Amino acid sequence: MPKRNKFTLLTVRGIPIGVDWTWFVVLFLAIWLLSGYYRSLFESPQDSLEPYTLAVISAAGFFGSILLHELGHALVARRNNIGISQITLWMFGGVAALERDPDSPGVEFRIAAAGPLVTFFLATASLAVGAAIDGGAFWDGAIFDEGAAISPAVAVLAWIANINAAILVFNLLPAFPLDGGRIVRAIAWKLTGDRDRATTFAARLGQGFAFIFIAIGAMLVLIGYAFSGIWLALIGWMLGSSARATAVRSELNRRIGDLRVADVMDSEPVAIPSDTTVDRALDEYFLRYRWPWFPVVDAAQRFVGLLNRGTADSVPEVNRKGRTVSQLLADESNGGPEGQVVRSDARIESLLANLELRRLGGLAAVDADGRLIGVITLEQIGRALRKAVGPAAGTGEDPRA
Repeated sequence: MPKRNKFTLLTVRGIPIGVDWTWFVVLFLAIWLLSGYYRSLFESPQDSLEPYTLAVISAAGFFGSILLHELGHALVARRNNIGISQITLWMFGGVAALERDPDSPGVEFRIAAAGPLVTFFLATASLAVGAAIDGGAFWDGAIFDEGAAISPAVAVLAWIANINAAILVFNLLPAFPLDGGRIVRAIAWKLTGDRDRATTFAARLGQGFAFIFIAIGAMLVLIGYAFSGIWLALIGWMLGSSARATAVRSELNRRIGDLRVADVMDSEPVAIPSDTTVDRALDEYFLRYRWPWFPVVDAAQRFVGLLNRGTADSVPEVNRKGRTVSQLLADESNGGPEGQVVRSDARIESLLANLELRRLGGLAAVDADGRLIGVITLEQIGRALRKAVGPAAGTGEDPRA
């Protein structure tokens, strides 16, 4: 899976949409293969630009369909209070990166099913429009009949309908981390009441399908379909790697058990009062402790945000005595403190995929009323995980120790 956007194309409702470099490889292959298909379908001369134009439109429709599929996941996740850090298009499709895992099987099911529902709508809409324009020729185009008497517009609609149907079927395979595998996990989670057991079951299914894909890919190579075989084997390898990593993480979660943020955090955090001036913050906190950031609290000890050294240093020296850290945080355009804070009763495993924790190296821990009661760092989480997976895991030693 791609780890981050290499190139950001646009932002949709605050979600960065980007592409991994492998996307450009697939884009080139798609245009090249589709231009050959359209040239053969319309018997176009070699110097005709029409096949390339239709290929570009079809490739745009393909990746647009994938983007809409991922936006379906993203918007449903947001409706269930789960943030989306980014959507990335890459060689095997798209990935909507959730900022945390779903906390119930119902939420997991809704998020997983949203993408296939969007794809089903796109396939159905393309079929309906194409059939309405030119029914008989459209169906010939949908089965890639190169002898079909079909217009360019209907040919593109037929291809987009076909590819969306293929995306739908593929994504509904019960092979984690595909949408079908996530739906299976949601159902197993609902039936067993145990997310880790359900995740392990879905991951094992994903590994099984990965072996099947690799085996079929090898067979296709042996009978002369090298490109299709290698591509299917690569998909199998990707599925297997992701499913295996998920199984390992599920086992780690099981070993961590019910470990909470409050069990490992620093319960005596150093915080800057929100009415502190910038010059005092620099002198009494950053220069004294040499930490890259500090939590800021109001008079009631409620968490306001994290102030980093770079933000404080950016204030001109002549203005530092007249500006408070609360004003400085209010001027920032990073969207507020939500991603910088975690509840003290949250499970440690819920932080393992937290992007802000990785970026900052730590998060503020608050109680139910939003009051700062601690700070949890990557180092503290790392120590807890090492105790959970080390020799102590088999002896019953408590990772809180």
